[in-house]
Amino acid sequence: MRARRAYIPPMKRLIVGIAVVAALSGPAGAQEAAPEANGGAGKSLMERGAEMFLDGLRQEIGPALGELRDKADEAAPALREFMQQMGPALVGILARIEDLSAYAPPEMLPNGDIIIRRKTPLVPETAPQGETDI
Repeated sequence: MRARRAYIPPMKRLIVGIAVVAALSGPAGAQEAAPEANGGAGKSLMERGAEMFLDGLRQEIGPALGELRDKADEAAPALREFMQQMGPALVGILARIEDLSAYAPPEMLPNGDIIIRRKTPLVPETAPQGETDI
């Protein structure tokens, strides 16, 4: 039986990747202590290789991170305004929905309407007026 893998949106994967690269690109205190651990012989071949790899990665990703930062700076005011206007409405919708896992993915109808169906329909608490069990 195969385990079901969780879906991770592409943007979240990108953010995690950027965070890992940013964490690895900073100075590391452990690298400073390595010569003493090796008896003062300098960095090992693995350490130098890893350092060269990270330097190359930093050089390749640096321009893309700069562009991403610029795009984020451009989008920030629009996102802030969107959240100020739509935030209260979204909070109200989420309060009514309660549990998102009870709903199927949204569907777009041919006329452009978007519907979100419950996975299991609600059972009416009482019978509609005019109907009786005999």
